[in-house]
Amino acid sequence: MSGLNFLYKTKVGRIILRPLLLKPVSDFSGWLLDTKVSKCIIKPFAKGNNINLEDYILDDIKCFNDFFCRRIKPELRPLDMDEEHLMAPCDGLLKVYPISEDVVLPVKQSSFTISDLLRDKELAKEFYGGYCLVYRLCVNHYHRYSYFESGVKSEDIVIPGLYHTVQPVALEAGPVFIENSRQYTVINTKNFGKCVQMEVGAMLVGRIVNNQMESISIERGVEKGHFEYGGSTIIVLIPPGKATIYREILFASENGEETPVVMGQDIGKKL
Repeated sequence: MSGLNFLYKTKVGRIILRPLLLKPVSDFSGWLLDTKVSKCIIKPFAKGNNINLEDYILDDIKCFNDFFCRRIKPELRPLDMDEEHLMAPCDGLLKVYPISEDVVLPVKQSSFTISDLLRDKELAKEFYGGYCLVYRLCVNHYHRYSYFESGVKSEDIVIPGLYHTVQPVALEAGPVFIENSRQYTVINTKNFGKCVQMEVGAMLVGRIVNNQMESISIERGVEKGHFEYGGSTIIVLIPPGKATIYREILFASENGEETPVVMGQDIGKKL
């Protein structure tokens, strides 16, 4: 039995798991990974996760967290700026779910409501009949993310919470997205109506680092922020009648499969 299966699927494991989900544990882990001594784990981490160091800008890496949120060479992440296209804001494994009334029903995973996700019943209603796009970032992914569309963003909403892993074993065990620490902004977009872009923390991720917390005009493809150590998730909510997602992505999602995507990739079209 793997470590995560033990933690999430056994009684003893769940007792051990609870303190690991708390913010002080995540904060302490983050502090350790900010120290100079943490540089010693960079090379084995990169090797173990098949990370090609030549793809990244590594001139000013002083600790492991610097490496984890390293910048990729821009030519390796060309941005689709066609306003008719829906752009992925990050690297990750994408699943797309239709929102039925208030409920999102992930295949083989726990259902959750948009109201609980946002903690705002009135805002949630605007997404009934729309899409919930879930981008799951593993530790080997690029952990910087951009705005998926131009528009005017609201002030960021910060929701404190726990720090479950976002691995499938945890997603199957409970409503992770509505329990985990998260941060989101409402974006009145140029082409897709009023949308939400949300960052969800995960186990041993103490910090979601966003560049602009205030209400401000933003541009598609401009860096929104980054995650520090751990797997993480980006969620984008699209209102009904504004976009269509490419059939191959929807088909994979309907079959419980994730589609690998990269930041800047075209994943759908404007209606």
